[in-house]
Amino acid sequence: MTIAALVSWVVAALGGFYLLGTWLQKGGLRQQRGGASRFPAPLVFGHFLLAAVGLVVWLVFAFNSSAGTAWTAFVIILVTALLGFTLFFRWLGGRKAAGNGEKAAEQQFPLAAVLAHGAIAALTLVLVLVAAAGA
Repeated sequence: MTIAALVSWVVAALGGFYLLGTWLQKGGLRQQRGGASRFPAPLVFGHFLLAAVGLVVWLVFAFNSSAGTAWTAFVIILVTALLGFTLFFRWLGGRKAAGNGEKAAEQQFPLAAVLAHGAIAALTLVLVLVAAAGA
């Protein structure tokens, strides 16, 4: 279960990198000033950083099998998931263009990428919980 969670976490991270890269490339940071983006930069980068820290903690668990480390990783991924849900609901509610007709950066995410990232992240959360419970 530990390795399955690790693989799932890495796949979710790759999807997250793609979404973050798209958001940055499409002007997500620049749109913070104009109000076009409904994704506050601290929320975006907080989600990213917590996911990365959680993955490192999970790697430590994979090598030392400490129950405390597993539960720490679970708490981190749980908070990360809550931030992810916040981003998802902001994405759903942000179907409007900016006043200048500019489309929000996050509205240019492919639907399949958003859904796949969320589904794999949810799977990861469950796998981490099951592995932590068995640690």
